[in-house]
Amino acid sequence: MDSSRNSITRTVVDDNTDEDAYIEKEQTRGELGHRMAEDEVQAPTGPRKFQHGFWDSEVAHLRKIYFKIMGMTIVLLVVAMWLFFSIYWGSLGETAQHVPNLNGYVINRDGSAGEGLLGQAIVAAFEANSRGEGVPEKQHLTWTVVDSSYLPSNEDVAYAVVEEEVWAAVVVNSDATSLLTSARSSGNSSYGPRNAVTFYYNQGRNEIAANSFIVPYTTALLQSTLSAFNAKTNSQYFAALANSADEARQEAMVAISQAPQTVSQPFAYAAMNLRPYTKTASQAVLLVGQIYIIILSFIITMTHDFARGIISPFLRFNSYARMRLLVPLVIYIPLSFSYAMVNLPFKITFDAKYTYAGGFFLFWVFVYMGMAALGLATEAMITLLTPRFIAYFLIALIISNVSVASVPIVLQPSFYQYGYGFPVFNLAEAVRTIIFNTKNHLGLNAGV
Repeated sequence: MDSSRNSITRTVVDDNTDEDAYIEKEQTRGELGHRMAEDEVQAPTGPRKFQHGFWDSEVAHLRKIYFKIMGMTIVLLVVAMWLFFSIYWGSLGETAQHVPNLNGYVINRDGSAGEGLLGQAIVAAFEANSRGEGVPEKQHLTWTVVDSSYLPSNEDVAYAVVEEEVWAAVVVNSDATSLLTSARSSGNSSYGPRNAVTFYYNQGRNEIAANSFIVPYTTALLQSTLSAFNAKTNSQYFAALANSADEARQEAMVAISQAPQTVSQPFAYAAMNLRPYTKTASQAVLLVGQIYIIILSFIITMTHDFARGIISPFLRFNSYARMRLLVPLVIYIPLSFSYAMVNLPFKITFDAKYTYAGGFFLFWVFVYMGMAALGLATEAMITLLTPRFIAYFLIALIISNVSVASVPIVLQPSFYQYGYGFPVFNLAEAVRTIIFNTKNHLGLNAGV
């Protein structure tokens, strides 16, 4: 009985306790909610996403930061333009003033001792041209008259041009004057005026120098010299005929009818392009494609910088250093091979010097080395400049390399001689050797 009464009493007490606790809890919650509501009313209102115009006062502090970032970027870009763009403009701006740095040979084989009239006229004209006579200032090559014994055959002359001893050579061929005299007297219909003079040049060495200066300047000089000499020799020939006997004149007219080229154009020249610039697509791998190589390696640098930030805090220094160096070098292998493969459908002449397969794989090796040299440069500089400013180094890297790869360094101010030690110049020179069979500098190019 007592136990039942006690049980009932405890139940009533527990119920009352629960009710009091519930009431107290609700009161506390109400007070807290009221306090939070007051705080919300009193708290300052900040900018809300997607709720403001650009000029709203609520985003004034953010607008100030925005203008500061954009303003500093404009300032840095303007500075970069004046520092780096002027380098590229300067590499092209004075090329015409350095044309005399392009040298050439004149070889006179006309007569046993070079006493032929045509040979003497050509030598005199080229010596005068080399001194700048009769042409605008510095609009001429520098010609050196060399003895025919120095280069005994025309094959030797061609070899000297291909091996970059000179940029061009003009040869007055053996007995040119006496061959014309003989053809006129005998009526030799097989006489070829173009056999008198041969002009050798190497377009594959640099197509801009060849097309803009070497070929036009040399052909203009040859045409004017030969035109004047042809007029002179014809006038002398017909003057001699006028004073000869009727029978001699009649025989001469018969001979002229059989070989009219002996008077219509007694002497002419033949141009020999020893290493033609055969494929327009070659421009892609010689210059523009190398800009793409820099961009590809830069993308790897930026991606690697982001990716290694995830794991680098947990690595020892030696492990971190190996990752920084080896990972890009491994990534460049498939990238450079893919770049080389892109050229195959466009028939780049990889077989100009070696077999097609050998030339292709050698090209790939040099592309890989170029990508490694350029890519590791950005890998190093991103540590110093951080990703925020590495783009400005990219501008400098591209312009400083491209400036010395488009025209010969000898046609640029002496400042640009730094190009001999830069990757793009050496990669372009190696590619020319592979696809045009120009002089072999591959060992030097690979070393740089």
